[in-house]
Amino acid sequence: MDHAGAAAIIDPQGTLTGWSEGARLLTGHTAGEVVGRPARELLAEDAPAAAVAALTGQVLLRHRDGHALRLTLTASPVTGAAGEPLGYLVGGVPTGAPESALAARAFRQASVAMCVFDTDQRFLLVNGAAGEVLGVTESEVRGRLSADVVPDDEGGKNLRDNLVKVTRTGVSLRYDVDAPAPSDGRDRAWSVDMWPVLDPAGDVSAVAMVAFDRTEQRGLRRRLALLNEAATRIGTTLDVVRTAEELTALVVPRFADFASVDLLDWVLGPGEPSAPTAEGVTLRRAAYTSSMKEAPPPGLKLGATSVHPPFSPTARALAEGRGMLVNAGDPGFAQWMEYTNTRHPAGRALRDRIRSLLVVPLRARGTTLGVAIFSRLTRPDAYTADDMDLAEELASRAAVCVDNARRYSRERSTALTLQQSLLPKASGDQAAVTVAHRYLPSRSAAGIGGDWFDVIPLSGSRVALVVGDVVGHGIQSSATMGRLRTAVRTLADVDLPPDELLTHLDDLVTHLAADEHSAEIAELGATCLYAVYDPVARRLTLASAGHPPPVLVRPGRAGRLVQVTTGPPLGIGGLPFESAEVLLPEDSLLALYTNGLIEGPDRDLDEATAQLSAALSAPAGDLDTLCDTVLRDVLPEQPGDDVVLLLARTQVLGTDRVATWEVPADPASVATARQAATDQLAAWDLTAVSFITELVVSELVTNAIRYGEAPIRLRLIRDHALICEVSDASSTSPHLRRAHAYDEGGRGLLLVAQLTRRWGSRQTGGGKTIWAEQTLPPD
Repeated sequence: MDHAGAAAIIDPQGTLTGWSEGARLLTGHTAGEVVGRPARELLAEDAPAAAVAALTGQVLLRHRDGHALRLTLTASPVTGAAGEPLGYLVGGVPTGAPESALAARAFRQASVAMCVFDTDQRFLLVNGAAGEVLGVTESEVRGRLSADVVPDDEGGKNLRDNLVKVTRTGVSLRYDVDAPAPSDGRDRAWSVDMWPVLDPAGDVSAVAMVAFDRTEQRGLRRRLALLNEAATRIGTTLDVVRTAEELTALVVPRFADFASVDLLDWVLGPGEPSAPTAEGVTLRRAAYTSSMKEAPPPGLKLGATSVHPPFSPTARALAEGRGMLVNAGDPGFAQWMEYTNTRHPAGRALRDRIRSLLVVPLRARGTTLGVAIFSRLTRPDAYTADDMDLAEELASRAAVCVDNARRYSRERSTALTLQQSLLPKASGDQAAVTVAHRYLPSRSAAGIGGDWFDVIPLSGSRVALVVGDVVGHGIQSSATMGRLRTAVRTLADVDLPPDELLTHLDDLVTHLAADEHSAEIAELGATCLYAVYDPVARRLTLASAGHPPPVLVRPGRAGRLVQVTTGPPLGIGGLPFESAEVLLPEDSLLALYTNGLIEGPDRDLDEATAQLSAALSAPAGDLDTLCDTVLRDVLPEQPGDDVVLLLARTQVLGTDRVATWEVPADPASVATARQAATDQLAAWDLTAVSFITELVVSELVTNAIRYGEAPIRLRLIRDHALICEVSDASSTSPHLRRAHAYDEGGRGLLLVAQLTRRWGSRQTGGGKTIWAEQTLPPD
């Protein structure tokens, strides 16, 4: 502003009689306001006497808006035609006028909002940027109270409180505040500096303020914080739906008012990826979150499916593999909303509120899994390109976690199916023990383990109880478990003693580990407990390969661990295994289990074993109930490994069901043995099978006398089948062969094999036993 024309005329009495336009621009006073008034009334303080005497100098005037204005005045006397004094012509410019004019222009043209308030919080000066924020012009706001211009929200309260503080203390301050701009109502972040303006006496005459718009920087910080939080909050579990819920819960309300995750149907099931149809893409709602307490319900409920037509942003995002930014009023938006409202009218009230939304595809490892939709319903500002970048980053992280969860769920389901198919479905009919079992697959991120158990009927009414654990998790462990279980059944069919069976099993694992296709086994290893119970001798024989010992509960006594020498885990090779024998009274309880039942990162092994023994010793109605009791009392809430529990209650075959005879090594004793067997069958009311039994006894006893060694023993066992056993001291096992037409012998075992259900031989501590089973006639 040019003040060169600022002039006034003062008469000899000191009254203003003239006032130029320049004077009005400089001081704010109009001619009508000052002409006729004493010039002294415009002074903020008395003029220095030296300046008055010299007719030039600096004086302090009061501007019309109240602030002090320092001017350099020069007075020139005005005289009449006769030389009489008529007054003075006074010209004035602001002190330092060139600098002051530059400062005024810089203030008004500054790109940041700047204001000056008097001590009563009235606007004195407002630059252009501040006027744009306030939504008013400088002339409209000057002289008005801040409370009349700035809304009474958090930003307005902070402004007024801090103006009072600076006015009272005379100390500058800086503060940050989030508040909407009065001009458009959009939420912004401000960084405000305030400082006092002091008069020559050092008193606060005004307060100046500058407000920096930090909204963009705040947005960057919030985006970074959201991304950092996403790394810890998304993917905490290997569950597809839970991962989708974590994404929507993270972004609402900080990034969206409503968010949903819709997945392709095959992602949540066992199916394979499928191409979209002519009608569009079918998606299933996996999760949604809303920030509005009383929001209308979405049209699509959790778990429900919807078809998205090809023209919809959802289908386009999936087809093109990129995010879509859509605002209300965009071309095609109304068509999409109309289509969706027709299909799902229940969600119309929610959709009508949509102002802006982002549709971002969920892609991981080259596979499209679904979409994430972020909607703004109440916020006035629409999504931007920066928001799209953030949404795509969040969706990318979530997609990887969803894909991980999907792959884990599928592998876990496959491993569990394989595991269940390999575990025994029923223990079968046998008189040695009654059993109950539980298998609990691991729910940890490591996956299904290789725990297994088996109940194997053996000859002579004996039974083998097996529990094993392939260390590791996943399909590989389940497959290895299946191979070991098959090997144990094969070796058990040979009727090897427990220590010898584990030795052969150890060799098998070593050979598997040497196979290049099974290198994992060498790293995983395995443990196994193999026990054989004989209900006639009431003897339990067992051996362990790195496996926890079983717990034995004798009738009327507390449970305790069975003392067995624990050998090395399978696969170590070269180290022996030792068997242990325990005599058991009838109705004893034996508990075999895997280490997942008693071990854990925060568990004391001895304490857990004591809990197991106590739970097994508690009275229980049946074994199934006892299984549940043990798992409830011993297991933690979240087991970290697979758990197998096998309970067996022993039974005894008494003398009323077992008959034994010593047979002399004389061919003449064959008839005696045959008659003894016939008499016993009559006593058991089994004369219907006497003929076959006589043939079996004759052949087996004859072979023992002819090819074996004394002592020879004949034993009949009445169980679910009729078992005939002949033992001798020779360790040579017989072989089934087909006799030629003119051979005088060699048809005995062939005859036995054809007449009985099954037959076989087993080695004993003193030789061997040949046995044959016959099916009993129905009662």
